[in-house]
Amino acid sequence: MKLRFTPRAARDVMEIADYIRAENPPAAERVRSAILESLQLLSEFPEIGRRQNVEGGRKHVSRKYGYLIYYAIDASADEIAILTIQHPAREQPY
Repeated sequence: MKLRFTPRAARDVMEIADYIRAENPPAAERVRSAILESLQLLSEFPEIGRRQNVEGGRKHVSRKYGYLIYYAIDASADEIAILTIQHPAREQPY
């Protein structure tokens, strides 16, 4: 399945990398790579994440660094919509 990033998810990846890069540029690249590896895994095994209360929503926790990847599967379009990527310690706006 192909991956499609919502504008929010694309912004999340950039903000995560920018935040870490300010203190430790090599670590920012490692975290970004770990997130992308988790996304690759999702494209191969879309059902790997846990179902969420929101209809069609799923959550996958990246193996390294524990980032939460929220996504939805659109089987008819053969794609996975990446909705947002969050660190569990990050303050949630809701």
